[in-house]
Amino acid sequence: MISVLILTHNEEQDLPGCLDSVAWSNDIHVLDSGSTDRTLEIARQHGARVAERSFDGFAAQRNAGLQLPFHNPWVLLLDADERPTAELVAEMHQAVAGVPQAVSAFRIRRRDYLWGTWLKHAQLTPYYVRLLRLGHAHYTRDINEVVQVNGEIRQLHCAFDHMAFSKGITHWMAKHNTYSSKEAELLASGEAVHGASLYRALFARNFHERRVAQKAIFYELPARPLIKWCYMMFVRGAILDGAAGVMYSTLHSFYEFLIEVKRQELLRRRAGKPL
Repeated sequence: MISVLILTHNEEQDLPGCLDSVAWSNDIHVLDSGSTDRTLEIARQHGARVAERSFDGFAAQRNAGLQLPFHNPWVLLLDADERPTAELVAEMHQAVAGVPQAVSAFRIRRRDYLWGTWLKHAQLTPYYVRLLRLGHAHYTRDINEVVQVNGEIRQLHCAFDHMAFSKGITHWMAKHNTYSSKEAELLASGEAVHGASLYRALFARNFHERRVAQKAIFYELPARPLIKWCYMMFVRGAILDGAAGVMYSTLHSFYEFLIEVKRQELLRRRAGKPL
């Protein structure tokens, strides 16, 4: 069997659906970071094992979660607004049965939804490493964390669904306003552009190493918000996703704009210039 780890903070709306989608597991853990709603009550009602930990960063929270006492050697990591499909569940169980010891993780396709539309073209990063062999992976980077795996990573064909806007666009924007502040700090410090290698961006063997290098290069481009909007709309084909694709592209372009504005503010503040 496969264990499940769900990270939560005030997820009474989305958690029931997530727990229903993983009812096949005999070992479900919820790691909560100070919820004040019914999240913990709902988790216990569904038979999940609950642990609580103060939030001190996304990577740190996931790493702490991987230290919980799991019953199984493999764990599926989810957020409360994510749902593995029945097809994925069957594929995961088949994949981990007798898998070579050299394989330490599986990359899974995530389908993001807005207004009931699968953002098939607009979604920038469709694959995520979420099925891990315990003791072979850890997370780095405080925001938009990156998983580092000791061993081979394979890819599954089936998907899990992500209801990214289940709490509404206002909630999405508030969350990304926080994210943009942290991204701006990484950018202003130079950490975000560390490793901006074109060779690594194109030819690194590890998918996530390529992604980090590509993002570092992107951060050095001028007019990033406009470039991102045009790339999502016309290169990735977000326009083919209809109104939802246009909205999604515009929101991500605005997110990029916030990062740059906050970066400039940080640099001006450090230089003693007026704000």
